[in-house]
Amino acid sequence: MSSGEPVSAQATDVPQLPNHKVKVKKTGQRACNEKDEKGKFCGGHLKRWFYSVDVLERECGCAEKAWGADAEVYRCEFCKTLYLPNPDDASGVNVGGVGQLSVFGITIVPKEEKKT
Repeated sequence: MSSGEPVSAQATDVPQLPNHKVKVKKTGQRACNEKDEKGKFCGGHLKRWFYSVDVLERECGCAEKAWGADAEVYRCEFCKTLYLPNPDDASGVNVGGVGQLSVFGITIVPKEEKKT
């Protein structure tokens, strides 16, 4: 998905759950882009959500029925909107990103693991 697409168009492409609003993260997205009734962005951090151990979600169970027991899902800390990972992003990478390989123009080589 291109970053120029309207947010409402992205939300309609994703199958919605009965008790949750579901969206797809944009590439590198770390904060919620859901708008409230006044048109302001929520801006809450997206955190990895382990719905299989969430007590309230266990009662509902719609996320586990839709995606299985261990799907990668992120949830806004304020409005509780669910975000599925972007297919263009690397799976399992922290929401904060992969980090930088260059500092002040000097390329830093990743550390090699010690051989035992």
